[in-house]
Amino acid sequence: MPARWKRRPRTTTLATAVVVGIVLTALPASAAPATPGGAGDPYYPEDGNSGYDVSQYDVRVNYDPARPRHLEGDTTVQALATQDLDRFHLDLEGFQVTSVTVNGTPARAVSRERAHELVITPARPLAKNTPFSVRVRYSGEPVGKGWHTLADGGANVTGEPHAATAWYPANDHPSDKATFRLTATVPTGWTVVGNGRPGDTTTDRDTTTFRWYEDRPMATFLSTVAIDRFTVRTSTLSDGTPVINAYSPEARIEPAKEAQLPEIIDFLASKFGPYPFSSAGAIVITGDDGEGPSALETQSRPTYHNGFFDASVVHENTHQWFGNSVSLSDWRDGCLAECVAQYAVQLWYEKDGYDLDETFYRSMLEESQADPEFWTTKLYDPGQGRELDGALYFKGSMMLHALRRTVGDAAFFGTLQRWQREHRYGNASWPQFEALMGKVSGKNLTGFFDAWAHGTTVPERKYLYPGSLESLDPAAEHGGGTAAARNTSSGSGDHT
Repeated sequence: MPARWKRRPRTTTLATAVVVGIVLTALPASAAPATPGGAGDPYYPEDGNSGYDVSQYDVRVNYDPARPRHLEGDTTVQALATQDLDRFHLDLEGFQVTSVTVNGTPARAVSRERAHELVITPARPLAKNTPFSVRVRYSGEPVGKGWHTLADGGANVTGEPHAATAWYPANDHPSDKATFRLTATVPTGWTVVGNGRPGDTTTDRDTTTFRWYEDRPMATFLSTVAIDRFTVRTSTLSDGTPVINAYSPEARIEPAKEAQLPEIIDFLASKFGPYPFSSAGAIVITGDDGEGPSALETQSRPTYHNGFFDASVVHENTHQWFGNSVSLSDWRDGCLAECVAQYAVQLWYEKDGYDLDETFYRSMLEESQADPEFWTTKLYDPGQGRELDGALYFKGSMMLHALRRTVGDAAFFGTLQRWQREHRYGNASWPQFEALMGKVSGKNLTGFFDAWAHGTTVPERKYLYPGSLESLDPAAEHGGGTAAARNTSSGSGDHT
Protein backbone atom coordinates (compact mmCIF):
# COMPACT_ATOMS: atom_id res chain seq x y z
CA MET A 1 0.00 0.00 0.00
CA PRO A 2 1.33 3.48 -0.77
CA ALA A 3 2.99 5.15 2.17
CA ARG A 4 1.19 8.07 3.78
CA TRP A 5 4.35 9.87 4.81
CA LYS A 6 4.05 13.12 6.71
CA ARG A 7 6.73 15.50 7.89
CA ARG A 8 6.78 15.76 11.65
CA PRO A 9 7.03 19.21 13.24
CA ARG A 10 10.47 19.84 14.65
CA THR A 11 11.22 20.99 18.15
CA THR A 12 14.80 22.15 18.00
CA THR A 13 17.53 23.46 20.18
CA LEU A 14 18.88 26.94 19.70
CA ALA A 15 21.96 26.96 17.53
CA THR A 16 25.35 27.77 18.77
CA ALA A 17 27.07 29.72 16.27
CA VAL A 18 28.08 32.03 13.57
CA VAL A 19 29.14 34.94 11.40
CA VAL A 20 31.32 38.08 10.36
CA GLY A 21 32.93 39.97 13.36
CA ILE A 22 32.14 43.48 14.52
CA VAL A 23 31.75 45.04 17.96
CA LEU A 24 28.14 46.16 18.38
CA THR A 25 25.97 48.24 20.66
CA ALA A 26 22.34 47.64 21.47
CA LEU A 27 19.74 49.91 19.92
CA PRO A 28 17.03 51.61 21.98
CA ALA A 29 13.47 50.39 21.67
CA SER A 30 10.92 52.70 20.06
CA ALA A 31 7.65 53.33 21.89
CA ALA A 32 5.72 54.62 18.88
CA PRO A 33 4.49 52.30 16.14
CA ALA A 34 6.26 52.76 12.82
CA THR A 35 4.45 53.22 9.54
CA PRO A 36 4.10 51.25 7.36
CA GLY A 37 3.54 48.07 9.36
CA GLY A 38 3.25 44.35 8.53
CA ALA A 39 2.48 42.80 5.18
CA GLY A 40 -1.12 42.15 6.18
CA ASP A 41 -1.09 38.40 6.67
CA PRO A 42 -4.34 37.41 8.47
CA TYR A 43 -2.50 34.89 10.67
CA TYR A 44 0.75 36.79 11.31
CA PRO A 45 -0.09 40.49 10.90
CA GLU A 46 3.33 41.61 12.16
CA ASP A 47 5.23 39.47 9.64
CA GLY A 48 6.73 41.24 6.69
CA ASN A 49 6.42 44.91 5.92
CA SER A 50 4.53 47.09 3.50
CA GLY A 51 5.91 50.08 1.63
CA TYR A 52 8.63 48.37 -0.37
CA ASP A 53 9.37 45.32 -2.50
CA VAL A 54 12.68 43.44 -2.12
CA SER A 55 14.48 42.35 -5.30
CA GLN A 56 17.64 40.79 -3.80
CA TYR A 57 19.30 39.74 -0.55
CA ASP A 58 23.10 39.66 -0.31
CA VAL A 59 23.83 37.84 2.95
CA ARG A 60 27.41 37.53 4.21
CA VAL A 61 28.17 35.40 7.24
CA ASN A 62 31.16 34.02 9.10
CA TYR A 63 30.75 30.87 11.19
CA ASP A 64 33.28 29.38 13.58
CA PRO A 65 32.16 26.33 15.59
CA ALA A 66 34.80 27.24 18.18
CA ARG A 67 32.76 30.35 19.09
CA PRO A 68 29.49 28.93 20.38
CA ARG A 69 26.30 30.98 20.42
CA HIS A 70 27.74 33.80 18.38
CA LEU A 71 26.46 35.04 15.04
CA GLU A 72 27.71 37.98 13.04
CA GLY A 73 26.32 39.13 9.73
CA ASP A 74 26.52 41.76 7.03
CA THR A 75 23.41 41.86 4.82
CA THR A 76 22.51 44.19 1.96
CA VAL A 77 18.88 44.35 0.86
CA GLN A 78 18.00 45.76 -2.58
CA ALA A 79 14.42 47.02 -2.77
CA LEU A 80 11.97 49.36 -4.49
CA ALA A 81 9.86 51.80 -2.51
CA THR A 82 6.19 51.24 -3.35
CA GLN A 83 5.14 54.37 -1.49
CA ASP A 84 6.84 57.45 -0.03
CA LEU A 85 8.87 56.29 2.97
CA ASP A 86 10.06 58.45 5.87
CA ARG A 87 11.04 55.20 7.58
CA PHE A 88 10.63 51.46 6.99
CA HIS A 89 10.88 48.14 8.82
CA LEU A 90 12.98 45.00 8.38
CA ASP A 91 12.33 41.81 10.34
CA LEU A 92 15.27 40.66 12.48
CA GLU A 93 15.24 38.76 15.77
CA GLY A 94 17.77 39.64 18.42
CA PHE A 95 21.34 40.79 17.69
CA GLN A 96 23.12 44.05 18.28
CA VAL A 97 23.29 46.24 15.21
CA THR A 98 26.50 48.19 14.68
CA SER A 99 25.65 50.08 11.54
CA VAL A 100 22.84 50.67 9.06
CA THR A 101 23.27 52.58 5.80
CA VAL A 102 20.67 53.44 3.18
CA ASN A 103 22.10 54.02 -0.30
CA GLY A 104 25.54 54.22 1.30
CA THR A 105 24.59 56.94 3.82
CA PRO A 106 24.26 56.20 7.55
CA ALA A 107 20.64 56.00 8.66
CA ARG A 108 19.38 58.99 10.65
CA ALA A 109 17.82 56.70 13.26
CA VAL A 110 17.52 52.97 13.96
CA SER A 111 15.31 51.49 16.68
CA ARG A 112 13.59 48.25 17.70
CA GLU A 113 9.90 47.49 18.06
CA ARG A 114 8.27 44.33 19.34
CA ALA A 115 10.12 41.03 18.99
CA HIS A 116 11.49 41.34 15.49
CA GLU A 117 11.02 44.84 14.06
CA LEU A 118 14.10 46.82 13.04
CA VAL A 119 12.87 50.35 12.27
CA ILE A 120 15.10 52.41 9.97
CA THR A 121 14.81 56.13 9.31
CA PRO A 122 16.96 57.04 6.29
CA ALA A 123 18.88 60.30 6.17
CA ARG A 124 16.59 61.39 3.34
CA PRO A 125 13.03 60.16 2.74
CA LEU A 126 12.58 57.63 -0.07
CA ALA A 127 10.20 58.59 -2.84
CA LYS A 128 7.70 56.14 -4.29
CA ASN A 129 9.11 54.00 -7.15
CA THR A 130 12.69 54.74 -6.03
CA PRO A 131 15.10 51.79 -5.83
CA PHE A 132 17.22 51.73 -2.68
CA SER A 133 19.68 49.51 -0.82
CA VAL A 134 20.00 49.09 2.92
CA ARG A 135 23.05 47.48 4.53
CA VAL A 136 22.83 46.11 8.07
CA ARG A 137 25.78 44.90 10.12
CA TYR A 138 24.91 42.92 13.24
CA SER A 139 26.27 40.46 15.78
CA GLY A 140 25.24 38.42 18.80
CA GLU A 141 23.53 35.24 19.91
CA PRO A 142 20.84 33.98 17.53
CA VAL A 143 17.48 33.80 19.29
CA GLY A 144 15.22 32.72 16.44
CA LYS A 145 13.94 29.17 16.14
CA GLY A 146 15.42 28.84 12.66
CA TRP A 147 19.00 28.17 13.80
CA HIS A 148 19.73 24.54 14.73
CA THR A 149 22.87 22.90 16.01
CA LEU A 150 24.24 19.82 14.29
CA ALA A 151 25.83 16.80 15.88
CA ASP A 152 29.46 17.92 15.50
CA GLY A 153 29.05 21.64 16.10
CA GLY A 154 27.90 22.80 12.70
CA ALA A 155 24.62 24.61 12.11
CA ASN A 156 21.76 24.87 9.68
CA VAL A 157 18.68 27.02 9.16
CA THR A 158 15.21 25.61 8.53
CA GLY A 159 11.79 26.64 9.71
CA GLU A 160 8.22 27.22 8.63
CA PRO A 161 6.57 29.68 8.74
CA HIS A 162 9.59 31.51 10.19
CA ALA A 163 13.35 31.02 9.90
CA ALA A 164 15.02 33.84 7.97
CA THR A 165 14.91 36.44 10.74
CA ALA A 166 17.11 34.22 12.92
CA TRP A 167 20.10 35.03 10.69
CA TYR A 168 19.48 38.04 8.43
CA PRO A 169 17.20 41.10 8.21
CA ALA A 170 14.35 40.46 5.78
CA ASN A 171 10.88 41.32 4.63
CA ASP A 172 9.73 38.06 6.14
CA HIS A 173 6.56 37.12 4.31
CA PRO A 174 6.18 34.70 1.36
CA SER A 175 4.45 37.37 -0.73
CA ASP A 176 7.73 39.31 -1.13
CA LYS A 177 10.08 36.98 -2.99
CA ALA A 178 13.60 37.95 -4.01
CA THR A 179 16.78 36.51 -5.45
CA PHE A 180 19.44 35.52 -2.95
CA ARG A 181 23.23 35.62 -2.66
CA LEU A 182 25.06 33.88 0.17
CA THR A 183 28.73 34.36 1.05
CA ALA A 184 29.83 32.29 4.04
CA THR A 185 33.29 32.02 5.58
CA VAL A 186 34.14 29.03 7.79
CA PRO A 187 37.29 27.37 9.12
CA THR A 188 39.00 25.32 6.43
CA GLY A 189 37.75 21.74 6.59
CA TRP A 190 34.14 22.79 6.96
CA THR A 191 31.71 23.15 4.05
CA VAL A 192 28.81 25.53 3.44
CA VAL A 193 25.77 24.55 1.37
CA GLY A 194 23.01 26.95 0.38
CA ASN A 195 20.22 27.48 -2.12
CA GLY A 196 20.69 27.52 -5.87
CA ARG A 197 23.99 27.11 -7.67
CA PRO A 198 27.50 27.25 -6.17
CA GLY A 199 29.90 30.04 -7.04
CA ASP A 200 33.65 30.33 -6.53
CA THR A 201 35.26 28.95 -3.39
CA THR A 202 38.32 30.74 -2.05
CA THR A 203 40.76 29.93 0.75
CA ASP A 204 42.59 32.54 2.86
CA ARG A 205 44.96 31.21 5.51
CA ASP A 206 42.79 29.14 7.85
CA THR A 207 39.37 29.94 6.40
CA THR A 208 37.40 29.06 3.30
CA THR A 209 34.68 31.20 1.74
CA PHE A 210 31.76 29.59 -0.10
CA ARG A 211 29.34 31.41 -2.41
CA TRP A 212 25.85 30.37 -3.44
CA TYR A 213 23.40 32.07 -5.79
CA GLU A 214 19.65 31.57 -6.06
CA ASP A 215 18.75 33.48 -9.23
CA ARG A 216 15.04 32.72 -9.07
CA PRO A 217 12.81 34.61 -6.61
CA MET A 218 12.56 32.87 -3.24
CA ALA A 219 10.33 33.30 -0.21
CA THR A 220 12.44 34.07 2.85
CA PHE A 221 11.43 30.99 4.87
CA LEU A 222 12.82 28.81 2.04
CA SER A 223 16.34 30.25 2.34
CA THR A 224 18.92 28.12 4.09
CA VAL A 225 22.53 27.79 5.08
CA ALA A 226 24.03 24.48 6.24
CA ILE A 227 27.52 24.29 7.71
CA ASP A 228 29.17 20.97 8.50
CA ARG A 229 31.99 18.65 7.50
CA PHE A 230 29.87 17.53 4.59
CA THR A 231 30.52 14.83 2.06
CA VAL A 232 29.33 16.35 -1.22
CA ARG A 233 28.27 14.13 -4.11
CA THR A 234 27.15 15.39 -7.51
CA SER A 235 25.22 14.14 -10.53
CA THR A 236 22.79 15.61 -13.07
CA LEU A 237 19.15 15.45 -14.06
CA SER A 238 18.24 14.16 -17.50
CA ASP A 239 18.22 17.74 -18.82
CA GLY A 240 21.72 18.42 -17.46
CA THR A 241 20.64 20.36 -14.36
CA PRO A 242 23.28 19.79 -11.65
CA VAL A 243 22.34 17.74 -8.61
CA ILE A 244 24.30 18.50 -5.44
CA ASN A 245 23.84 16.29 -2.37
CA ALA A 246 25.54 17.11 0.94
CA TYR A 247 25.75 14.61 3.81
CA SER A 248 26.71 15.31 7.42
CA PRO A 249 29.46 13.01 8.71
CA GLU A 250 27.05 10.68 10.52
CA ALA A 251 24.42 10.70 7.77
CA ARG A 252 24.11 7.42 5.93
CA ILE A 253 24.89 7.65 2.22
CA GLU A 254 22.75 5.25 0.19
CA PRO A 255 23.74 5.42 -3.48
CA ALA A 256 20.57 3.65 -4.66
CA LYS A 257 18.33 6.22 -2.97
CA GLU A 258 20.55 9.03 -4.14
CA ALA A 259 20.34 7.76 -7.71
CA GLN A 260 16.55 7.77 -7.45
CA LEU A 261 16.39 11.56 -7.02
CA PRO A 262 16.79 12.39 -10.74
CA GLU A 263 14.13 9.78 -11.54
CA ILE A 264 11.76 11.36 -9.03
CA ILE A 265 12.29 14.88 -10.38
CA ASP A 266 11.80 13.69 -13.95
CA PHE A 267 8.57 11.99 -12.89
CA LEU A 268 7.32 15.16 -11.17
CA ALA A 269 8.25 17.21 -14.23
CA SER A 270 6.07 14.91 -16.32
CA LYS A 271 3.13 15.82 -14.07
CA PHE A 272 3.79 19.49 -13.32
CA GLY A 273 6.00 20.88 -16.09
CA PRO A 274 9.74 21.62 -16.34
CA TYR A 275 11.84 21.64 -13.18
CA PRO A 276 11.94 25.32 -12.17
CA PHE A 277 15.42 25.88 -10.72
CA SER A 278 19.09 25.95 -11.74
CA SER A 279 20.11 23.07 -9.48
CA ALA A 280 18.63 20.27 -7.40
CA GLY A 281 19.77 17.96 -4.64
CA ALA A 282 19.57 17.44 -0.90
CA ILE A 283 21.08 18.48 2.42
CA VAL A 284 21.07 15.48 4.76
CA ILE A 285 21.95 16.46 8.31
CA THR A 286 22.13 14.81 11.70
CA GLY A 287 21.16 16.75 14.80
CA ASP A 288 21.65 16.56 18.52
CA ASP A 289 17.97 16.68 19.48
CA GLY A 290 17.19 12.99 19.18
CA GLU A 291 14.45 13.39 16.59
CA GLY A 292 13.37 10.94 13.96
CA PRO A 293 13.22 11.72 10.26
CA SER A 294 11.79 15.05 9.16
CA ALA A 295 12.31 17.37 6.22
CA LEU A 296 11.66 20.84 4.86
CA GLU A 297 11.43 22.11 1.29
CA THR A 298 14.31 24.61 1.29
CA GLN A 299 14.37 25.98 -2.25
CA SER A 300 16.22 23.93 -4.90
CA ARG A 301 17.79 21.70 -2.23
CA PRO A 302 15.47 20.28 0.44
CA THR A 303 16.85 19.63 3.91
CA TYR A 304 16.38 16.15 5.40
CA HIS A 305 16.91 15.59 9.10
CA ASN A 306 18.05 12.14 10.21
CA GLY A 307 16.55 10.44 7.19
CA PHE A 308 16.40 10.31 3.40
CA PHE A 309 13.76 8.09 1.79
CA ASP A 310 11.68 8.14 -1.37
CA ALA A 311 8.36 9.35 0.06
CA SER A 312 9.98 12.37 1.69
CA VAL A 313 12.02 13.07 -1.46
CA VAL A 314 8.85 13.06 -3.58
CA HIS A 315 7.03 15.29 -1.09
CA GLU A 316 9.79 17.88 -0.67
CA ASN A 317 10.64 18.05 -4.36
CA THR A 318 6.99 18.53 -5.28
CA HIS A 319 7.31 21.71 -3.24
CA GLN A 320 9.87 22.97 -5.73
CA TRP A 321 6.84 23.52 -7.96
CA PHE A 322 4.07 23.95 -5.38
CA GLY A 323 5.23 26.28 -2.62
CA ASN A 324 8.61 27.37 -3.99
CA SER A 325 8.26 28.32 -7.67
CA VAL A 326 4.60 29.20 -7.11
CA SER A 327 4.44 30.43 -3.53
CA LEU A 328 1.55 31.17 -1.20
CA SER A 329 -0.09 34.59 -1.25
CA ASP A 330 -0.48 34.32 2.52
CA TRP A 331 -0.50 31.59 5.15
CA ARG A 332 -4.16 30.69 4.56
CA ASP A 333 -3.02 29.05 1.29
CA GLY A 334 -0.99 26.18 2.77
CA CYS A 335 -3.02 23.56 0.90
CA LEU A 336 -1.50 24.79 -2.36
CA ALA A 337 1.78 23.37 -1.09
CA GLU A 338 1.05 20.58 1.37
CA CYS A 339 -2.05 19.01 -0.18
CA VAL A 340 -0.35 18.70 -3.56
CA ALA A 341 2.97 17.49 -2.16
CA GLN A 342 1.30 14.75 -0.15
CA TYR A 343 -0.82 13.65 -3.08
CA ALA A 344 2.28 13.51 -5.28
CA VAL A 345 3.56 10.71 -3.04
CA GLN A 346 0.49 8.70 -4.07
CA LEU A 347 1.13 9.50 -7.74
CA TRP A 348 4.66 8.15 -7.33
CA TYR A 349 3.29 4.82 -6.11
CA GLU A 350 0.54 4.80 -8.71
CA LYS A 351 3.13 4.64 -11.50
CA ASP A 352 4.13 1.23 -10.13
CA GLY A 353 0.61 -0.10 -10.59
CA TYR A 354 -1.12 0.80 -7.34
CA ASP A 355 -4.86 1.42 -7.67
CA LEU A 356 -5.23 4.61 -5.62
CA ASP A 357 -8.97 4.12 -5.28
CA GLU A 358 -8.52 0.76 -3.59
CA THR A 359 -5.27 1.41 -1.71
CA PHE A 360 -4.83 5.05 -0.79
CA TYR A 361 -8.41 6.36 -0.81
CA ARG A 362 -10.02 3.35 0.85
CA SER A 363 -7.41 3.30 3.60
CA MET A 364 -7.87 7.02 4.22
CA LEU A 365 -11.62 6.53 4.54
CA GLU A 366 -10.95 3.87 7.16
CA GLU A 367 -8.54 6.17 8.95
CA SER A 368 -11.09 8.99 8.97
CA GLN A 369 -13.63 6.72 10.66
CA ALA A 370 -11.17 6.04 13.46
CA ASP A 371 -10.35 9.73 14.00
CA PRO A 372 -13.25 11.99 15.03
CA GLU A 373 -11.10 15.09 14.33
CA PHE A 374 -10.22 14.05 10.78
CA TRP A 375 -12.73 16.31 8.99
CA THR A 376 -12.83 19.26 11.36
CA THR A 377 -10.04 21.40 9.86
CA LYS A 378 -10.69 23.56 6.83
CA LEU A 379 -8.13 23.08 4.06
CA TYR A 380 -8.29 26.71 3.03
CA ASP A 381 -7.92 29.17 5.89
CA PRO A 382 -7.52 26.52 8.62
CA GLY A 383 -6.64 29.13 11.27
CA GLN A 384 -3.50 30.56 12.84
CA GLY A 385 -1.17 27.86 14.05
CA ARG A 386 -2.92 25.28 11.86
CA GLU A 387 -1.55 26.47 8.52
CA LEU A 388 0.57 23.29 8.42
CA ASP A 389 -1.99 21.07 10.14
CA GLY A 390 -1.99 17.35 9.41
CA ALA A 391 -5.36 17.79 7.72
CA LEU A 392 -3.55 19.38 4.78
CA TYR A 393 -1.60 16.14 4.33
CA PHE A 394 -4.37 13.60 4.79
CA LYS A 395 -7.73 15.21 4.17
CA GLY A 396 -6.02 17.40 1.56
CA SER A 397 -4.55 14.55 -0.46
CA MET A 398 -7.92 12.78 -0.32
CA MET A 399 -9.58 15.93 -1.65
CA LEU A 400 -7.21 16.06 -4.61
CA HIS A 401 -7.91 12.45 -5.50
CA ALA A 402 -11.66 13.07 -5.31
CA LEU A 403 -11.16 16.22 -7.41
CA ARG A 404 -9.24 14.21 -10.00
CA ARG A 405 -12.07 11.68 -10.17
CA THR A 406 -14.57 14.55 -10.51
CA VAL A 407 -12.91 16.45 -13.38
CA GLY A 408 -10.91 13.65 -15.05
CA ASP A 409 -7.17 13.28 -15.56
CA ALA A 410 -6.88 15.64 -18.52
CA ALA A 411 -8.43 18.58 -16.68
CA PHE A 412 -6.77 17.75 -13.35
CA PHE A 413 -3.19 17.50 -14.59
CA GLY A 414 -3.80 20.16 -17.22
CA THR A 415 -4.73 22.58 -14.43
CA LEU A 416 -1.65 21.71 -12.38
CA GLN A 417 0.61 22.42 -15.34
CA ARG A 418 -1.23 25.59 -16.34
CA TRP A 419 -0.98 26.77 -12.72
CA GLN A 420 2.77 26.46 -12.95
CA ARG A 421 2.99 28.26 -16.29
CA GLU A 422 0.77 31.16 -15.25
CA HIS A 423 2.26 31.76 -11.80
CA ARG A 424 5.89 30.58 -12.25
CA TYR A 425 8.25 32.33 -9.78
CA GLY A 426 5.35 34.31 -8.29
CA ASN A 427 2.56 33.97 -5.76
CA ALA A 428 -1.01 32.74 -6.00
CA SER A 429 -3.95 31.96 -3.72
CA TRP A 430 -6.25 29.01 -3.11
CA PRO A 431 -9.33 30.87 -4.45
CA GLN A 432 -7.38 31.38 -7.70
CA PHE A 433 -6.73 27.64 -7.83
CA GLU A 434 -10.42 26.83 -7.41
CA ALA A 435 -11.31 29.25 -10.20
CA LEU A 436 -8.69 27.84 -12.57
CA MET A 437 -9.76 24.23 -11.96
CA GLY A 438 -13.35 25.19 -12.74
CA LYS A 439 -12.30 27.06 -15.87
CA VAL A 440 -10.13 24.26 -17.26
CA SER A 441 -12.60 21.49 -16.42
CA GLY A 442 -15.68 23.41 -17.52
CA LYS A 443 -17.46 22.19 -14.38
CA ASN A 444 -19.19 24.00 -11.57
CA LEU A 445 -16.98 23.00 -8.64
CA THR A 446 -18.42 25.38 -6.04
CA GLY A 447 -20.21 22.62 -4.14
CA PHE A 448 -17.18 20.33 -4.27
CA PHE A 449 -14.78 22.93 -2.87
CA ASP A 450 -17.30 24.15 -0.31
CA ALA A 451 -17.54 20.59 0.98
CA TRP A 452 -13.86 19.69 0.87
CA ALA A 453 -11.76 22.86 1.20
CA HIS A 454 -14.10 25.06 3.25
CA GLY A 455 -16.10 22.48 5.18
CA THR A 456 -15.51 20.95 8.60
CA THR A 457 -17.64 17.82 8.28
CA VAL A 458 -17.67 14.72 6.07
CA PRO A 459 -18.46 15.81 2.48
CA GLU A 460 -21.77 14.77 0.97
CA ARG A 461 -21.74 11.40 -0.80
CA LYS A 462 -21.71 12.96 -4.26
CA TYR A 463 -18.45 14.76 -3.39
CA LEU A 464 -16.97 11.95 -1.30
CA TYR A 465 -17.53 9.22 -3.91
CA PRO A 466 -17.33 10.86 -7.37
CA GLY A 467 -16.61 8.85 -10.52
CA SER A 468 -14.83 5.56 -9.95
CA LEU A 469 -14.80 6.19 -6.19
CA GLU A 470 -18.48 5.33 -6.12
CA SER A 471 -17.53 1.68 -5.84
CA LEU A 472 -16.31 2.48 -2.30
CA ASP A 473 -19.66 3.94 -1.22
CA PRO A 474 -21.26 1.66 1.40
CA ALA A 475 -24.66 2.76 0.08
CA ALA A 476 -23.87 0.97 -3.17
CA GLU A 477 -24.16 -2.31 -1.25
CA HIS A 478 -27.59 -1.49 0.20
CA GLY A 479 -29.95 -0.79 -2.68
CA GLY A 480 -28.70 2.72 -3.35
CA GLY A 481 -29.66 2.42 -7.03
CA THR A 482 -27.53 1.75 -10.06
CA ALA A 483 -24.17 3.42 -10.39
CA ALA A 484 -25.31 5.27 -13.50
CA ALA A 485 -28.40 6.60 -11.77
CA ARG A 486 -26.51 7.75 -8.71
CA ASN A 487 -23.88 9.48 -10.87
CA THR A 488 -26.63 11.28 -12.74
CA SER A 489 -28.27 12.49 -9.57
CA SER A 490 -25.09 13.36 -7.72
CA GLY A 491 -24.29 16.54 -9.64
CA SER A 492 -20.55 15.80 -9.36
CA GLY A 493 -20.14 16.34 -13.08
CA ASP A 494 -22.42 19.37 -13.55
CA HIS A 495 -21.18 21.77 -16.23
CA THR A 496 -21.24 25.49 -15.83
